[in-house]
Amino acid sequence: MNAPTKSPRADVEILTLGCRLNAYESEAMRALASEAALSNAVIVNTCAVTGEAVRQARQAIRRARRERPDAEIIVTGCAAQIDPQSFAAMPEVSRVIGNAEKMRAESFARSEERVSVSDIMAVRETASHLIDGFSERTRAYVQVQNGCDHRCTFCIIPYGRGNSRSSPAGEVIEQIRRLAANGVPEVVLTGVDLTSWGADLPGQPQLGALVARILKLAPDLPMLRLSSLDAIEMDDQLFELVTQHDRVAPYLHLSLQHGDDMILKRMKRRHSRAQAIELCQRVKSARPEIALGADLIAGFPTETDAHFANLLSIIDECDLAFVHAFPFSPREGTPAARMPQVDRRVVKERAARLRDAGAAALARHLNAWVGREEIAVIEREGFARLPDFTPVHYGARASSPAAPATIHAGEDGRAPYQRLRFTAHDGAHLIGAAA
Repeated sequence: MNAPTKSPRADVEILTLGCRLNAYESEAMRALASEAALSNAVIVNTCAVTGEAVRQARQAIRRARRERPDAEIIVTGCAAQIDPQSFAAMPEVSRVIGNAEKMRAESFARSEERVSVSDIMAVRETASHLIDGFSERTRAYVQVQNGCDHRCTFCIIPYGRGNSRSSPAGEVIEQIRRLAANGVPEVVLTGVDLTSWGADLPGQPQLGALVARILKLAPDLPMLRLSSLDAIEMDDQLFELVTQHDRVAPYLHLSLQHGDDMILKRMKRRHSRAQAIELCQRVKSARPEIALGADLIAGFPTETDAHFANLLSIIDECDLAFVHAFPFSPREGTPAARMPQVDRRVVKERAARLRDAGAAALARHLNAWVGREEIAVIEREGFARLPDFTPVHYGARASSPAAPATIHAGEDGRAPYQRLRFTAHDGAHLIGAAA
């Protein structure tokens, strides 16, 4: 889990934990809270993906109370949706609101109601909230889908997000056009189960159709990124755009979770090891410069040494550059929590080995960049990212950023781009300087 990110506003502060969808919703909540004239408050947007995420949420709430003793503390997000009463019982908490409620301005008006959390499974639509920009101008997240119809045995998130539902394409495109007009150089399409977008819309369009419309109807958007994808649900049009279109970022993050067929079945995943490898090889063959990342879980219940060996080897078989390695953590309320557990010491040791294998894969990826140069997006002074999401530390920012001809500057005439040359790496970042 990452540390919570903070809104820059002093009066109403937003602490965001967890996924990119939470980041998008925090931006929407900033506008909704302003509309409701909320003041002197801290909104904690929680995550529930693991027990550690919930622990960090509680820690953030206690810290917020120490730092803002007179502020109203409003807790929302997936952890609050799943277990609202436990958060309401915390003496630091003023109010708890659910995931549906946090998308309505009236929820942020002053109220004596301590808990306002409805049945998320009854929600049938994804509310669209037009956002002009993000607190960081280099990358904006746009929600196109929410919820999940799948029931992976380790995952609690459907009970925090509800069933899958999609934002209409027209609303998504309007959102992206507004962001591009305000100079945002990259937009990330995000959702809980992104590749299920469209299944509940008329005609059941697929994600590839949405991406094609965005590229056509938002021509001023320099770069479109995709958040985590389910490997088995990548439609043919999406594959073609990801591998052939230069305005689609050369980076895919895949929800693989494991590399052994038996464990994948017990996780209730929908792909096999062979299918994951085949997809990654096809993508790399069609677009060699693309970088691949994946979520992988070590120590899932019943995992043997042989199962774990298949997990480790999937990193090389899929030519992964970025590995998000997680130790399995039983989540109360999920089937996996009732399965025979692997000894915690073994889980910890396997997770460490998985992280080491991921670090080696990243080092190989970084080695391939040393001695080359590329246009990077400057995220902050001294730090940038390449189109394939590789992080870069650079020595000095040039006075006149340069961008390729296919990339447009923002309305101020400047885009946060810089051509960098890479001389080394530190195992986690490239080291570069203005070329």
